[in-house]
Amino acid sequence: MFAGVVSAGFDAAVNERANGWRWPSGKIRYQLPMLRELASFWAIDYTVTADGEQWQQGAMLISVANGQSIGGGMRIVPGAALDDGYLDLFIVNRLSRTRLLAVFPKVFAGKHVGHPAVRLRRVRTVELSAGNIVAYADGERIGALPMTIEVVPRAVCVLA
Repeated sequence: MFAGVVSAGFDAAVNERANGWRWPSGKIRYQLPMLRELASFWAIDYTVTADGEQWQQGAMLISVANGQSIGGGMRIVPGAALDDGYLDLFIVNRLSRTRLLAVFPKVFAGKHVGHPAVRLRRVRTVELSAGNIVAYADGERIGALPMTIEVVPRAVCVLA
């Protein structure tokens, strides 16, 4: 169960690497592993099934979002709503490392959405499969793919 975002790909690989390091601390704890991961990262070949439609997808990362942001305010799906009964499938298609670095800063302002490598799709159920890929949900390691992610409307009652 998660509230915000499940991620599998570059961002999860960075998280996995950062969690293995004891030093440094603060924001640089994720920036240094990001640079290290970027040096050896290649696009992942996923099998994606969204609301019953299946396809093969080469991508740098795939996230399934209920909320708008991850990791320190990266607004990966600025239009996502927690209470709309949908998940937002966020895909960054295969890119060179240079182009990935060019898109990355735009994520903090949600300005990456118009980039040709970025795909968004509203769904209710997503199945992700890829060899030797770990997924993170709301910043916590949840395990290796394959996995099925499904929205459950009205599953949580919040008193404000």
